[in-house]
Amino acid sequence: MKERSEIEEKYKWDLTKFCKNDEEYYNKLSKIEKYVDEIKKYENRLKDDKVLLDYLNLKIKIEKDIAFTSYAYYRRSENMADRKANEMIEKGNIILTKLSTALSAVDVEISKFPLVKLKKLQHSPQFKGFERYFEEEIRQKKHSLSKKEELILSQINEFVDGYSDCFDKLNDVDIKFDKIEDSKGKFHEFSNSKYMVFAESEDRKLRENAFKEINGKRGDFINVLSSTYINDVKIDCILAKLRKYKSALEQSIYCEEASVDVYRMLIKKVREQVVLLQRFFEIKRKMLGLNEFAIFDTFAPVTKESNKKFTYEEAIEIIKKAVSVLGKEYVDLIDRAKNERWIDVYPNKNKESGAYSSGNVGYTPVVMTNFEGNLESVFTLAHELGHAMHSYFSHKVQPIQTSEYVIFVAEVASNVNEQLLLNYLLNNAKTEKEKIYYYDHFLKDVKSSIFRQTMFAEFEEFAHEQYEKEIPLSAELLCDEYEKLNRFYHGNKVVQIPEMKYEWARIPHFYNSFYVYKYATGLICAIKIARNLISDPNFAKKYLTFLSSGSSKDPISLLKIADCDLTKEKTFDEAFDVCRGYIEKWEKLLNE
Repeated sequence: MKERSEIEEKYKWDLTKFCKNDEEYYNKLSKIEKYVDEIKKYENRLKDDKVLLDYLNLKIKIEKDIAFTSYAYYRRSENMADRKANEMIEKGNIILTKLSTALSAVDVEISKFPLVKLKKLQHSPQFKGFERYFEEEIRQKKHSLSKKEELILSQINEFVDGYSDCFDKLNDVDIKFDKIEDSKGKFHEFSNSKYMVFAESEDRKLRENAFKEINGKRGDFINVLSSTYINDVKIDCILAKLRKYKSALEQSIYCEEASVDVYRMLIKKVREQVVLLQRFFEIKRKMLGLNEFAIFDTFAPVTKESNKKFTYEEAIEIIKKAVSVLGKEYVDLIDRAKNERWIDVYPNKNKESGAYSSGNVGYTPVVMTNFEGNLESVFTLAHELGHAMHSYFSHKVQPIQTSEYVIFVAEVASNVNEQLLLNYLLNNAKTEKEKIYYYDHFLKDVKSSIFRQTMFAEFEEFAHEQYEKEIPLSAELLCDEYEKLNRFYHGNKVVQIPEMKYEWARIPHFYNSFYVYKYATGLICAIKIARNLISDPNFAKKYLTFLSSGSSKDPISLLKIADCDLTKEKTFDEAFDVCRGYIEKWEKLLNE
């Protein structure tokens, strides 16, 4: 693998917009630390509306001025072993924690205002631009605690995340894997990052052994992994109870202004349509020429089309053509992202794995990928550029107070880009094998993002409910429930293996409770939006309005702007109809 110094500058992101160098980062840190004393001056003075307005404007200024601190995280992404970058992050976190604690001490005073006063402030012309801020204060008022209690909770937030950190250390560092054997008796080095390479291998024995190793190794550590997760669940439930929520699920959904009814609708509709997932597995069984389809066959390649190679420049041009239905401004932004070096393109030694996009107040977004030149890399690039465009439009149109969109809508724009890319590739496919590759890609995505994430949501709800019902949680109980859910979702025709029941213990998202179901609703909305964009030339205006809306409304209302009403079964049905259509087209090709 190349050293970072061997990568051409044009393929590296430009971080000088945040800080010209590390020295400037530290200089900026020293300046924002001075805000701590300025914040404290507002304590016990907020009953005066003028003082309150000054304080809220100071918070906006601070939010702008601290955005540069992302620089340290991006520097670390370039080289995860970079000691200086890690030190910059730690130094930044110390100062940001001081700021957060100081702000919490003042913010709690606002939460204690009488309800009548909060409503008056919400509608006061003097506080124009802060309507959503006071709306949220009103919503959260019944769940706020005393000033002393709130200050205590603000101090322990870092410790609350401790179980997630323990999991990460155990999962990514301490667990060591054995070599795995292929069908020819050759042994291969194995790691978390190499799992998908083996899961997508044409060698079935290698796929099986990879699946057994990655999940079975968690079985070797199941007691400590279970204890870590169970304690994380307990914290969720205890904090929800302290804040007077009925459950941890209700707290998570309420805090994001989402809907328990939407959560329930998702599970209901996914369970109704689970037969689609099982039809997908049956098609793959036939394509692979297997007598029995096993759990470790789900990622097996069905064609050679995945071996196609693309340059980064070719990928950008393909994506631009695919998203052209969104108009010139959107396409031009893709060019800006490339030419202004928003994107860190290629892998290098010690670079962070995976891909992400990050939006920052006052700056253009950044995108990190590890572009390998295969078709998956093109889809990943399109996905992350979707996030970047969402951040760009929201920051461009919205004031700072409502410029950040919530996680509930975060996976919509990224998946819309992928769906538009899929449609473009299918329309330009030259062979049946090429079409089959795209059908498989789409349905694997549906499997992973809709069915699998909904199954995960059911599992974490079960874990939290057991504790809330005072039923003792144990490794055995969690493993048994996970195995039961897997059998329901995959169906009786898919062969399971004993190591499957340990898979839950390697899922990092379980330490961010009730996050995963948003992947499912995100893709469901994206499928519907992409269909509308393709069929209606005027729909782009609606979609761009959604992208520009930030958090100006609750997320369920925002999605309605793009004709996605998640309170209606029709939205789910339309997405599943698209899935059914791809399955039927694939089945037709097989039968010809």
